[in-house]
This record gives sequence, C-alpha cells and structure tokens, in this order.
Amino acid sequence: MNRIAIVVIAYNRGEALLRLLDSLANAYYPEELSVPLIISVDKSDSNEVADIANDYVWLHGDKSVRLQERNLGLREHVLKCGDIALEYDGIIMLEDDLYVSPSFYMYALAALNYSRNDARICGVSLYNHRLNVHAREPFEAIDDGFDNYYMQLASSWGQAFLPDMWTGFRSWYELNKDKDIGAADVPLNISSWSDRSWLKYFIKYLIDNDGYFLYPRVSFTTNFGDEGTHAAAGVNDLQVPLAGVRKYGRMDLHFSDIDGSGSVYDAYFENLRLEGMLPESVRNEVTVDLYGQKQAEGYKRYVLSSVSLPYRILETFGRRMRPLDANIYYKTEGSDFFLYDTQKSGQAPVVDETSKYLYNYRALKAREMTAVLKYRIRNRIPFIR
Repeated sequence: MNRIAIVVIAYNRGEALLRLLDSLANAYYPEELSVPLIISVDKSDSNEVADIANDYVWLHGDKSVRLQERNLGLREHVLKCGDIALEYDGIIMLEDDLYVSPSFYMYALAALNYSRNDARICGVSLYNHRLNVHAREPFEAIDDGFDNYYMQLASSWGQAFLPDMWTGFRSWYELNKDKDIGAADVPLNISSWSDRSWLKYFIKYLIDNDGYFLYPRVSFTTNFGDEGTHAAAGVNDLQVPLAGVRKYGRMDLHFSDIDGSGSVYDAYFENLRLEGMLPESVRNEVTVDLYGQKQAEGYKRYVLSSVSLPYRILETFGRRMRPLDANIYYKTEGSDFFLYDTQKSGQAPVVDETSKYLYNYRALKAREMTAVLKYRIRNRIPFIR
C-alpha cells in the first residue's frame, strides 16, 4: 500500500483552500513515497479557487486539478471525490476548511494498513471528536489503553478510505439514496440534515451494517468552520488540538480491535461497552442514553439515561468523573443517571439541569453565556451541519 492519494474538495473559499494546502505542504511524508495530490474544484461564479489550485506548487508528488464542468453541489461532489479511491490504493479526503497535523499522512498510512484486517472498519477518521454534536455537550472517548477508539459515526472532517471501504458504501448508497433514513436508531439531528449532506447516508450505512470508523485519540485534522455551505459564519466550535510530530513521527501506534476495545461508540456518542458494567440481568436488554438524545420508540426494556422518566429506578449514578462514561464504569454516587425498568411504573425523578451545565461548561460565566447566545442569534449560526 504505497499509493495513498490526498484528495482536496474545494468550491468557493480561496483563503481556506490556501491555508489547507500550506498545511499539507508542511507535513511529513516518507522520502521513498511519491504522494499524489488531487484538488477537485466544484464549479462556481469565480475563478479564484481554480487559479489557486492550478498555481499551487506541490513538491511531494504529482498534482492534478479537476475542474467540474457544472455545479455538483456538496453531496455529489464528495461522492465523486470518494470514487477517486478506486484509482489508487486508498485516499485521504479533506474539505477545504480543514487544517492538518504535520504527521497526518503517517497516521493515515498506519490506520489504513491496520483497518484492512476487519471488514467492519468502513473508514478512518483523522479527526478526534471533542463535542457531542447532537447534545452540544463535551465529549471524550474513555481511555482503554489504545491510541484509537471506534464510533458508528462517519467522519467528514478528514477521512481516509481503502477502495473496498468506499465501494461497500457506494453499493449500499445506490440502493438507498432515495429512501428516508429516519429511524429510531438514527439521531434526529442527523436525519434532519439537508439533502446536501452525504454524511448522513454514510452514517446510516454504518448503522445498517454494524460498521464503524476508526478514530484517533489525538486529532490529525482540525476544522476552522469557515463560512460556506453548512455555516452562515465562521465558528470555532469544532477546533480541536492537533497531534504533534514528536509523538507520532515514528508511528509507534497501538490500535485496538473492535471486539477487544472498551471504547466503542454508537451514532449517539454512547459507549456500547457500558452494558457490561451493569447488572447481568439487564445487560442484553438495556439502552444506554447518558446524553438523553435517544428516541423513546427505540428503547429496550431497561434504559440508562439522564432523562427523567416515569419508570421504576433500579440504580443511580452521579455526574462527577470525566469523561461521562467513567461515572458508570466506576459507579459514581449520585442521582444524575438512572437505570430504569420500563415495564414497571414509578415516580419520575427530579433532574437538576444546573449540575449538568456546571459539569459541562465550568469555565463560562453567566455574562459570557448570554453573550454567546446573542452572537448565535444575531448571526444565525447553525449548531451542526
């Protein structure tokens, strides 16, 4: 596997494209490898982005610019760029509002090489989530001793595919592209995304086929959230710390397999391994919903949730340790999470939302929170794509 191409998706953000290309140029690449760079530019009313793509000097291998003859729109453009995976041993796909770590390419090579051994790994993310985009709360994958975790959530902020990974999705997509993806196992936030989104289809594909993305614990891309198709104004919500060269330059990474990992998450950012931390009598019939985002019609008999529900409570946990999962692993005392038996009625508990706010946003003052709310309303900034 020595022909992993970099595919850059561009449209009408010249400054963003130049910023990304400069970060790519400054990254580390094995001396023996020639790294192809393909810049695909969707048709717009301006030649600025095409000119930047054509003029940019790429010193690490061949460069090609693909100018689309008509405006494809984001979904079709991304799908067309993904098809480039079939021309190489794999691709790294980057939208133009991203920025890469100097060691992103080395990580992608190692992760793709490891992922070829398990068909359940349908893609590799270069981005590490620090925000649950459904609940708008901080997220951190629990540490299980490995350099990766798994999530049933496809990545769009830096992702890599082997040809087989992409063709598996593409085959499913052609059969399902005209269907409604809304279902109890799909977060409402995702199913409500516009028809311009390709990502929601890939997420549904993962859910339907018990597939996962391999994620890094330290991010190799970050997202500037520049104004564009999905945002009315630039935001910093999705900025995350980047991995440095010193830690990952040698690529002495230790990847877990899915079955042996203690850090495997569903599309709701809920840890699937928490089931094993609960009483044996409930393990095969429990829905984990710590963030309170799951739909009631998808509940199993037992529910572990932060939501106040009118069922008998079997056990309670506090919200004190970090990350969120740790409160269940270590059985933190408190009354913030409730293990319910939905077949037995009970008094719905009183839930104090203030404790959650203080847990999540400990650095924000009331005055600052008010200013943030006003800023979002004034600029009509969406909370997620």
